[in-house]
Amino acid sequence: MKDVTTKLSYGLYIVTTWVDGKPTGCIANCAMQITAIPASFAISINHDNFTAECIRKTGKFAICILAEDSDPSLIGAFGFKSGRDTDKFANVGYTVESRLPIINDSCGFIACDVINTMESETHTVFLGAQVAAEQYGDRKPMTYDYYHNVIKGKSPETAPTYRPETADSAQNAPRKFKCEICGFVYEGDELPEDYVCPICGVGPEHFTEIK
Repeated sequence: MKDVTTKLSYGLYIVTTWVDGKPTGCIANCAMQITAIPASFAISINHDNFTAECIRKTGKFAICILAEDSDPSLIGAFGFKSGRDTDKFANVGYTVESRLPIINDSCGFIACDVINTMESETHTVFLGAQVAAEQYGDRKPMTYDYYHNVIKGKSPETAPTYRPETADSAQNAPRKFKCEICGFVYEGDELPEDYVCPICGVGPEHFTEIK
């Protein structure tokens, strides 16, 4: 039976905030506008993500909208590493707008103050009132579909849309190639000769097919 939930549309974002005066954040694919006047937005962050803990403390978050031509290493740094033990902004250009860290390599941002939360079994939904927003140029925003089908990226287990493989899906699944350096898994029929790991930046010679 086909899963109709895969027909829902998603973007790809980096949600940012602060921890002890330092910038932190994580990848999110669930961000949506709730109201227009006054403008409010909701994001969904896994309970295990360090960013969720930090948003609860600061009461603020920014949604940085990734572009199709944003550096793929951003997805690796913010989607597959933890801010508890990694400075995700160490090699990332950013500015501070409305007292929040904003990724330069993006379509723009929406900064919010948290006005409410809702808890599910695995995720916190933060509702925020917009305090600032800006668009950078006219870049095309990255969709979750683009991330999977063009970049060939994999969902982290903390993503709201993550699903473990069933026996049927494993049988029809594409080939998988694992990075020997950082453990990132690429899915596709073939590993491109010019592929670069979005997490650690190594080439295809460091990937091994998972049988």
